Amino acid sequence: MTKVVDAPVGQPGVELVDDAGVPIADVVGFLRLLTVRDYSPNTVRAYAHDLQKLFQFLHGRGLTVEEFRPALAVSFIEWLRTRSSGRGAQRLDLGLTAGNGRLLAAKTCNRVLAAVSSFFEYLISVERYGGADNPIVTISDQAAARVPGRPRAPLVTSRPQRPVRRALRIKTVESLPRPMSDDTYVALLGVLRTRRDRALLEMMWEGGLRPGEVLGLRLEDISYGRRRIVVRHRTDHPAGVRQKSRRDRTVDLLEGRALPAVSDYVMHERPADADTGYVFLVGGRGRRRWEPLSYDGLVRMFARAAGRAGVRDAWLTPHALRHTHATRMFEGGMRDLTLMTRLGHASPDSTKIYTRVSDPDVVKDYRAAIGNTTP
Repeated sequence: MTKVVDAPVGQPGVELVDDAGVPIADVVGFLRLLTVRDYSPNTVRAYAHDLQKLFQFLHGRGLTVEEFRPALAVSFIEWLRTRSSGRGAQRLDLGLTAGNGRLLAAKTCNRVLAAVSSFFEYLISVERYGGADNPIVTISDQAAARVPGRPRAPLVTSRPQRPVRRALRIKTVESLPRPMSDDTYVALLGVLRTRRDRALLEMMWEGGLRPGEVLGLRLEDISYGRRRIVVRHRTDHPAGVRQKSRRDRTVDLLEGRALPAVSDYVMHERPADADTGYVFLVGGRGRRRWEPLSYDGLVRMFARAAGRAGVRDAWLTPHALRHTHATRMFEGGMRDLTLMTRLGHASPDSTKIYTRVSDPDVVKDYRAAIGNTTP
């Protein structure tokens, strides 16, 4: 049975190895290409785990990658739909279950299919696959071809890149983001034990920052006088923190909460002689003291605070603070395109999800329809 392991010292990324511990050469080459193309470590690892499922499927049928054809792709989908996710549900109200645990979500299955498709594009480009075409059937997407600045395919192949959509795809539920209520946020702030933790939450609540963006802030990114910060794309965080967007952007902070909280932390709690420019550091007296805070550290802190406040729930994560900010801004009258710029979204589609949470025009028309004009 295959498994994902860290690559040998001196080599980047991760590897997929067989039951004898021998790396699978084609997958190693593919993952290494993603790594040198500056894909984030988490993304590369996700590709490795997705391809692990492909090789488990092939191993169970005694087949090789070379023998995988479009006809088998349907069987692969059926196989994916019976796999256990191996972890608990992140959303309490969604997800099928079976005797061996919670099944893979439809979005996860589609992500696996996308990874497998990219893998076969790589094999075709390096002439390691003898099939006539990519076995994950695709069809041309004329609408996507007209979108300016559309995302590029993950691999540079020998064939011209054209926008496509996968014919083999599982229908998914478009779930809504869950903004945090004012009472929940106040309860969280009330149980925080350090200035650092308050500054983290206030920065995400007021600035709508992603976890990777707030953890990646450096002291020089903060302009107290202009009341703004600069979110920069960096790849040198010791804990592997990455900013999702590859575009630097400025975020104004004019509500008077985040920057005072950060200043209070920097002046009174953050060690002045720390040898790193990253703002948020590990506290306490352990061996990792003064190191830049990691994703796991942020998630554990948030979960502990939610537990103490009595508001812990499966959907309540640090990223919910970003959803809360976006919903607040939209309900306050911020336009779609300006909100898209503030949040650092690459596509308007990512921003429009917040119009489905609370659309003022829908509420206005509904009130008019029932004769209720009370604001």
